[in-house]
Amino acid sequence: MGAAIGQVLPLAVAVAVSPLAIVAVTLMLSTPRGRVNGPVFTLAWAVGLTVVGTIALLLSSGASASESGKPATWVSVVKLLFGLLLLGAAYRRFRERPRGDAPAKLPGWMKSIDRFKPRRVAALGFGLGGINPKNFILTLSAAGAIAQTGISAGDQAVALAVYVIVGTLGTAVPVGIYFALGERGVHMLDALRRWNARENTAIMIVLFLLIAAKLIGDAIAGFTS
Repeated sequence: MGAAIGQVLPLAVAVAVSPLAIVAVTLMLSTPRGRVNGPVFTLAWAVGLTVVGTIALLLSSGASASESGKPATWVSVVKLLFGLLLLGAAYRRFRERPRGDAPAKLPGWMKSIDRFKPRRVAALGFGLGGINPKNFILTLSAAGAIAQTGISAGDQAVALAVYVIVGTLGTAVPVGIYFALGERGVHMLDALRRWNARENTAIMIVLFLLIAAKLIGDAIAGFTS
């Protein structure tokens, strides 16, 4: 199980470092519904990761992701493809980066986030956590990494739980700050929101490159083992 957790930790950290989600949850916490919408968003984020991760893990295990304790060839192929996709995403982000002092572009729905009701917040959290392209690729990769170790179903569930918990920290920490510090945490959360909004592109480019390098490296190791 330790090997599986070691494999998924970098992927989980990449999920947690999601500037758009951090901006969204910090904005929610500054609205009148913040005490409800913040936790709802974080819980829905975790549920999204859990649902996608569980389905992917069941499919990976059923497809024999492990062969004699080593990753199956198809797992290495998938890792290579995901790594190349992330390289392409990094290049696209670089091409579309803000020029000069131009502010980073944020989704239009953020302008009306103060009017979001819990049901819409839950849908947003589930979507951003489970099925947005970055997290979807990372969760599929994590499921494959867990399944390829050939550990028992119970140990696989524990490894996936660790992935979900770590991957949720990016949205859970601002909520924790909000409830722990109250008004004292407002300035801290506002600074966190502005920094993530400003550095969103740079963060994502570095993140994509690092995870792409890990996945491609794992694929090469799998092909040559």
